[in-house]
Amino acid sequence: MLGDLATPCEVFGRARGARDSALYDVRVCSVARKVTSAHVSLTIPSRLGVLRRADTIIVPGLDDLNRVVPEDIVAALQRAVRRGARVASICTGAFVLAQTGALDGRTATTHWAVAKVLAERFPYVRVDPDVLYVDHGNVLTSAGAAAGLDLCLHLIRRDFGAAIATHVARAAVMPLERTGGQAQFIVPEVPVIDHATFGPLLHWIQRNLRQDLSLAALARQAAMSTRTLSRRFQEHVGTSPAQWVANARVREAQRLLETTRLSVEEVAETTGFGAPTVLRERFRALVGTSPLSYRSAFRSQRRD
Repeated sequence: MLGDLATPCEVFGRARGARDSALYDVRVCSVARKVTSAHVSLTIPSRLGVLRRADTIIVPGLDDLNRVVPEDIVAALQRAVRRGARVASICTGAFVLAQTGALDGRTATTHWAVAKVLAERFPYVRVDPDVLYVDHGNVLTSAGAAAGLDLCLHLIRRDFGAAIATHVARAAVMPLERTGGQAQFIVPEVPVIDHATFGPLLHWIQRNLRQDLSLAALARQAAMSTRTLSRRFQEHVGTSPAQWVANARVREAQRLLETTRLSVEEVAETTGFGAPTVLRERFRALVGTSPLSYRSAFRSQRRD
């Protein structure tokens, strides 16, 4: 897919460091020198040999899911995964990555319209169509083409910190923390709810994370019984009230850990978890790591 190819070239190419120096050496490679799509013919400067030294490899989507992926590409990606390179797919590029076996036993995502096909073809892959991207450290997948932007910005933030990623996001006219795209490993997409009751309720929860957000408190705010709220919340939002509140608090904790010097105790208080132990438990359950490790990963990789 041409857009899936252009996105990482544009986004990583905009990441600049001191004295406007490029932070990434971006290269495009293919099996053949000439590649033809539905709209253009491209001359590709590099062959697959550059993958042997690449730190990060982005696999764009397929325009035809029945297209046979050259064995040379599959083998090159397998070697890259084995040596520890970071390999990520955009949209239907997950079908290519799945052929390498790198997604076996892992959660992955792709465009929602073909998520069922991915699950059927690769039964050892746990397909989640409801997230923007999934990060397993050195193996990542993202949803449709627009989610490729989220994925690339996420990688820049991992590598160089929020400040540089924010600069790139602004240049691309793209929010750095688009809804559902900010966790380190697997991020559940926060649904946009237009319902007259639940839309305002979710916004109210986000503004009042430090308050009592028990089921009874939410029911009072929504002017309905706890039983009705639980049933209708699950129906319209797709999760339980308690899980949504926990996710919202973790997302806010991530933001505070990245952008402030608040201690874990202060973050726990600010986000409504109260006790640091509760924050750590919920944070690890959703993000896959501890609050301190999360903060250390982003701060330690940031470069002046």
